[in-house]
Amino acid sequence: MSRLLIIGCGGVASVAINKCCQNSEVFDEIMIASRTVSKCDALKAKLEGKTNTKITTAKVDADNVAELVALINSYKPDAVLNVALPYQDLTIMDACLECGVDYIDTANYEPEDTDDPNWRAIYEKRCKELGFSAYFDYSWQWAYQEKFEKAGLTGLLGTGFDPGVTSVFAAYAKKHYYDEIHTIDILDCNGGDHGYPFATNFNPEINLREVSAPGSYMENGKWVEIPAMSIKREYDFEGVGMKDMYLLHHEEIEALGRNMPEVKRIRFFMTFGQSYLTHMKCLENVGMLSTTPVKFNGVDIVPIQFLKELLPDPASLGPRTVGKTNIGCIFTGIKDGKERSIYIYNICDHQECYKEVESQAISYTTGVPAMIGAMMVVSGQWKKAGVYTTDEFDPDPYMEALNKWGLPWKVQENPVLVP
Repeated sequence: MSRLLIIGCGGVASVAINKCCQNSEVFDEIMIASRTVSKCDALKAKLEGKTNTKITTAKVDADNVAELVALINSYKPDAVLNVALPYQDLTIMDACLECGVDYIDTANYEPEDTDDPNWRAIYEKRCKELGFSAYFDYSWQWAYQEKFEKAGLTGLLGTGFDPGVTSVFAAYAKKHYYDEIHTIDILDCNGGDHGYPFATNFNPEINLREVSAPGSYMENGKWVEIPAMSIKREYDFEGVGMKDMYLLHHEEIEALGRNMPEVKRIRFFMTFGQSYLTHMKCLENVGMLSTTPVKFNGVDIVPIQFLKELLPDPASLGPRTVGKTNIGCIFTGIKDGKERSIYIYNICDHQECYKEVESQAISYTTGVPAMIGAMMVVSGQWKKAGVYTTDEFDPDPYMEALNKWGLPWKVQENPVLVP
């Protein structure tokens, strides 16, 4: 039995909260905290009477360490699950350290203000030294390793689907299927259709930053960076069909590259329709994806934040999205002296997700692993002092939990490989 503080109340958080309430044997008490406490109260009202989990709510500014510390000290949770924005990872980690509480999140840190000179200096040094220019990377959170070790706390980073489940798939493949893994291709296919000309399936600001950035992959321990969307492949996904997919930079490449240095090449591909890409290119060309403030009628506005206000809320896409996702990892390597290739993957149905928790599958496939990661930590199954990604623990209990809590996985031998 445990008490969990959940920070955030958006689409992913709503799924994680629903799943914690389904899992009341582990989570007998939860607190939902957000800047907008009315959203927390509405979700609490919806769930009460359907769960044995005791739910409380609170207002908190996750950018404010003192506010977070006061809330954590008053509620005294066993762990904090951060399903707010990646901008707030470090403030929440600081608060957890000060209060002596374990920390879990779904995505690595990136700054809200990419023009901040202090951050920019560190970022530009990293670009030169490592060779990739994405705004998000693990270095800021890995820097907490010694602090978490000394405090005897666990920091579990990136327990969404990708990153998160995909990294557990890698650990599982290494443990059960391979003596040596040579290549990993992570494939993220969303075959869903929401009917809008243009919308994003998770936070528009984070999504559009990620997609418009240069792509990169790891080969022989080094980063190779390419222009955005310049490597395209077609792939026939079970449950979805033939889709165009593009090579992107993604955070689990960085963690897997560090933790599995024997892997010769690690790539990440995501599917996009032509309409999405055309809209995105137009928006980029006119400056709407910029994070640099501009003056409008005497007021500073950030173009991408203004755009976010115009686009449909990802949490509203659930009832109108049809189709399936297919997300997984293709591995090649050696087992018992013979070459082997497998695809470990999950297929998720948007409408089934909506029937269960009133969410589309993108939020579902991130929110379920967020609950599972929190369960691994509070139950002690994944408990060691320091800051870790999901591939650094025993994958077996996590893989069992995926089957139990709504994300069953399959293993396909000899899949079609991505050239």
